[in-house]
Amino acid sequence: MGKNNNIMLNALLVNLFNRVMDTESKAVITEQFKDITNNDMHIIEAIGIGEPRSMSAIAKMLSVTVGTLTVNMNSLEKKGYLVRERSTEDKRVVLVTLTEKGRSAFFHHRDFHKAMIKSAVKGLDEDEMKALISCLEKLNRFFEGSENKD
Repeated sequence: MGKNNNIMLNALLVNLFNRVMDTESKAVITEQFKDITNNDMHIIEAIGIGEPRSMSAIAKMLSVTVGTLTVNMNSLEKKGYLVRERSTEDKRVVLVTLTEKGRSAFFHHRDFHKAMIKSAVKGLDEDEMKALISCLEKLNRFFEGSENKD
């Protein structure tokens, strides 16, 4: 790939990242959810709406330590977005569940992502969709660290 393509691709990726973060923050942190941050929304997303999740599982999903996560969890619990309880099977394990307020935030955040994806793939044919997915998978592997050893 030529130098100009590399420069253009870098500019596009940096701009895209910044715009996604800015747009998501403006779309997700509404009047209803003004008491939390975009980072809090991602924690809520990691907790999910299924079975209770352990603090260690959530921390792993977010690539943070349990200690770092605890600070955010304290705030979210105080604001009524989640509850934490000790496991009845293993008292060392803390399980986290979203409250109704937390579930509402989860669905609000999920709806933003659905709209973003719908807009991103609008008009793509099957081959373009496959190419986009392939490129994003490679980019994801890079950020996971499996392809940035050079």
